[in-house]
Amino acid sequence: MKSLFKSKPRTPVDLVRQARDLLIFADLGAPDTKESKRDEKMVELSKLMRELKQVLYGDSESEPVAEACAQLTQEFFREDTLRILITCLPKLNLETRKDATQVVANLQRQQVQSKLIACDYLEKNIDLMDVLIAGYENTELALHYGAMLRECIRHQIVAKYVLESEHMKKFFDFIQLPNFDIASDAAATFKELLTRHKSTVAEFLSKNYDWFFAEYNSKLLESTNYITRRQAIKLLGDILLDRSNSAVMTRYVSSRDNLRILMNLLRETSKSIQIEAFHVFKLFAANQNKPPDIVSILVTNRSKLLRLFADFKTEKEDEQFEADKAQVVKEIAALEPKERP
Repeated sequence: MKSLFKSKPRTPVDLVRQARDLLIFADLGAPDTKESKRDEKMVELSKLMRELKQVLYGDSESEPVAEACAQLTQEFFREDTLRILITCLPKLNLETRKDATQVVANLQRQQVQSKLIACDYLEKNIDLMDVLIAGYENTELALHYGAMLRECIRHQIVAKYVLESEHMKKFFDFIQLPNFDIASDAAATFKELLTRHKSTVAEFLSKNYDWFFAEYNSKLLESTNYITRRQAIKLLGDILLDRSNSAVMTRYVSSRDNLRILMNLLRETSKSIQIEAFHVFKLFAANQNKPPDIVSILVTNRSKLLRLFADFKTEKEDEQFEADKAQVVKEIAALEPKERP
C-alpha cells in the first residue's frame, strides 16, 4: 500500500520555485520563527541546491537531460532567483555555498532555444557584478563569488562592464592580499578579464594605457612577492604577444621605464621569471623603430646582456627559444647609438 502514496518527483521548475521561497525566507527570515523550524528550512534548502546541481551536471548514473536543464534555466532567470541566491550566499552553510556556486557557474553556459539567457539577464542586472567583486573583501565568500564572477565574464558585455568600472583598479590590491588562496583567485579573474575577449581588451588597454601600466609595473612587476611577479610577467607576455594588442605592445616597448623593469626581471635568480621576462624583452629588441633612449640603454648594457644570454637556457630543449635568443643577440650586437632628435 505504501507505494501508492509515494510523492511525485519534483520537476526542475518546482525545484527552482521551492529554492527561491526558501532563499527569500533565509534572506528576510521571520522574527517569530523558532530556531528548530529555521534549521529545518535551511536543511531543505541545502537539499534543493544539491538537486538543482544534479539536474545541471547529472550524476554518476546519468547525464544531464537537455530539456530539464532548459526548464530549470528559464525558471531561474524568470523571477530573479539568481539575484536572490547571490545576495543570500552569506547566510548559507559552506556545503550549500559550494553547490550554489556550481549552479550559478553552470547556468552561464546553458542555452535555451540556442540563446544564452544568462547573458541577457546579466545585462539588465549588471550591478550584481559589484556584489561579486566586493566579495574579494570577505574571506568567507571570496572564493565562491570569485568563481561565479569568472563564469559571468564569459559574457563579453559583463567583461566590458568590469573592465570599464572603477573595480578594475581594486584588482591590483586583491592580487596582493595576504590570504594566498584569495590572492590567487583574484589573479585568475584578472587574467580572464585581460585575455578572454580580445577586441574589448584591446579597446580597454588603448583607452586606459597610462594608469593601467603604471599600476601594473609598480604593484605587480615590482612587487616584493615572488609569485605576484612571476604571474604578472607571464600575463604581460600573453597580453603583449597577442596580435589584437599590437598597438599597445608598440607603445609599451617604446618606454625606457618599462625596459628598465624588464632588465631587472632578467637578472632575477628565478629561472621561470627570467624566461618569462625574456619573452617580453625580445619585443624591445625586435622593435625596428626603437626610440634613441631605448637604443642608448641597450648599447650601454650591451656587454652585460650578451654575457647573460650566453648562459641563458631553458630546462628542456626548446628550438623556438634558442632561435629567439639568437635573434635578440644579433639585434643587440648590431645596435649603433642614435642621435637624439
